[in-house]
Amino acid sequence: MDDTPVPVDDPKPQGKGRPTPKRRDQESRRRQPVHAPKDRKEAYRQMRAKQAAERDRARKGMLAGDERYLPARDKGPARKFARDWVDSRRLPSQYFLPFSLLILLATWVPWPIEIRAAVLNIVIAVGWPIMMIGVVVTGVYVAWKVKREVASKLPGESVKGVGFYAAMRALQIRKLRFPPPTVRPGGKPVPPKK
Repeated sequence: MDDTPVPVDDPKPQGKGRPTPKRRDQESRRRQPVHAPKDRKEAYRQMRAKQAAERDRARKGMLAGDERYLPARDKGPARKFARDWVDSRRLPSQYFLPFSLLILLATWVPWPIEIRAAVLNIVIAVGWPIMMIGVVVTGVYVAWKVKREVASKLPGESVKGVGFYAAMRALQIRKLRFPPPTVRPGGKPVPPKK
C-alpha cells in the first residue's frame, strides 16, 4: 500500500472576499451633520426640550411599571412581589387616611356644645386609638407575612427592607400608590389602559 498523503482541498476560503475599507471612508459614513445652535438661548431651548422628552419617557415608563425607570427603592423581584401581595388584598391600614380625614372633619363641624363635647370624646377616646391599633397591627402583620413569603418564594433575594416597604404601601390609598397597582384585590391583573 502506498502511504503518500493525498492533497485535500482546503474548505476554508482565503480572505473575506472583499477589500478592507479605508478608515476615512468608514468614518465619513458614520458622520452625521451637526446642527449647532445659533446662540445660547437656542442651545438652552434644545437642552430643555431634550430633558423634557427624557422626563416624559421616564414618567411613562414608571407608570407602566418598567423596571428600568423605577426608582432604586422600587426595583427588584422582591419589591415587585411585595407590591403585588399588598395590592391583591384589601387591608384595614389603606383606609387610614380617609378615616383620619373623616375624624378631622367631624371635629371641625360647628356642632352645638353638648354634641361637640360628645363627638370630641368619641374621637379622642375611641376613634383615634382604634385606628392607630389597627394601623400598627396591620403594618406588623403585612411586614411579617411579606418577608416570610419573599423568603420562601424568592430564596436568593434579600428580604432587607421588604417588610417595611410593604407596610408603607399598605398605608397608602390604592389610587395614589406608586408604582400603580398591576393587580386588583383578589389577584386578577389590572386591564391595560387604552
